[in-house]
Amino acid sequence: MVDATWGTGEPPRDVLGPVRSSEPAFDDDHPPRKDLIADCVHCGFCLPTCPTYVLWGAEADSPRGRIYLMNQGVDGEPLSDSMVEHFDRCLGCMSCVTACPSGVRYDRLIEDTRAQVERRHPRPARERALRSAIFALFPYPRRLRLLRGPLRAYQASGLQKLIGRTGLLERLGPTLTTLESLAPPLRRVPRPPERVAARGRRRAVVGMLTGCVQSAFFPDVNSATVRVLAAEGCDVLIPPSQGCCGALSVHNGRRAEAQRFARRLIATFERTGMDYFVVNAAGCGSSLKEYDELLADDPAFAARARAFTAKVRDLSELLAELGPVAPRHPLEMTVAYHDACHLGHAQGVRAQPRSLLAGIPGLTLREIADPEICCGSAGIWNVLNPVPAAELGDRKARTVLATGASLLVTANPGCLMQIAAAARRQGGEISLAHTAQVLDASIRNLGVRALIT
Repeated sequence: MVDATWGTGEPPRDVLGPVRSSEPAFDDDHPPRKDLIADCVHCGFCLPTCPTYVLWGAEADSPRGRIYLMNQGVDGEPLSDSMVEHFDRCLGCMSCVTACPSGVRYDRLIEDTRAQVERRHPRPARERALRSAIFALFPYPRRLRLLRGPLRAYQASGLQKLIGRTGLLERLGPTLTTLESLAPPLRRVPRPPERVAARGRRRAVVGMLTGCVQSAFFPDVNSATVRVLAAEGCDVLIPPSQGCCGALSVHNGRRAEAQRFARRLIATFERTGMDYFVVNAAGCGSSLKEYDELLADDPAFAARARAFTAKVRDLSELLAELGPVAPRHPLEMTVAYHDACHLGHAQGVRAQPRSLLAGIPGLTLREIADPEICCGSAGIWNVLNPVPAAELGDRKARTVLATGASLLVTANPGCLMQIAAAARRQGGEISLAHTAQVLDASIRNLGVRALIT
């Protein structure tokens, strides 16, 4: 039930909650902008597309509700624990941005708000410890790769299945259970070389992001991406010195950290002479396309960031721009395509991957019901909020399994892990793959068995 006073008078009772300081919620360092807040007319078109509103039906956990709270903060209200909780509950999926008829920049508003929260709100010790551990590990590819050996041994030894039968992890807590369930099966995949030459006539020179989670847990996706790009006439440049793009950091309010990652990545790739910068992870791509905004106040990097941003393409975008030249061989299978939120909503890339898949002979493409609702991964949201994330994952898995497809295809590692875990919980059988892997299997004539596990 929508509170009739919302957006017209006082907020519903207990929305602001207890406060820890009498200071205004936001300081002068990039607070949520009043003019962007004013664009919201509280029409409610965002409500049925917002995952947290769908889960709980609470106004304060809807986009327009959070915008109302931002307005309270801009008007001088202090930053209460309850306000922070509602901001933290946002998945950042940007489904509301797609749904909004007024063009509200909720993406910019929530990013600026989270940066304020991260700097100004003291979190409980346990939450600080968890967040510190996450950001000491996930944005560092080398550290993540160190986990591969122990994790492979854990999976291969049978210990994973044994512990699963005992229910031990469930008793230890939902966060640990989530982390264990998300880990994909691992196998040895050689790292791609620093430069891979185009096959046939060279059509473009592309730099490629290998990513953090992608390179550690889905190296086969990177290998497939390189092969597809080379087959389509691209020289692929992969500097080994590249690091994190900063997506997880910027999406969680750690702006200074994200800026450091961005500067380093720009400096690494601007020397390569690339025509394009290719990304195969949706969350990374959405942040890379906003480097010009992230570094707009940096006199040494503002122009460099604008030039870099202009070259960023999702893999499917670039392949659609260039047009296919590599022959496609048949894949007689039915595929369901899942729009990763930061590809569909944040980047507006929907038609290109579908067109690429539809161009494969024998492949039948099926749509998923309620595609605008997030699967619950949302970067690290499923680790910080494991119980509601599992609810969203189960909802998504049910709609995926209902298609009857033998393969689910998407373009983000977090989605692959989240939906795979949810499908296992429901006892469903469906294989999962990245768009690059499907194209690679078709181009190399590997057949359906290369994709069905």
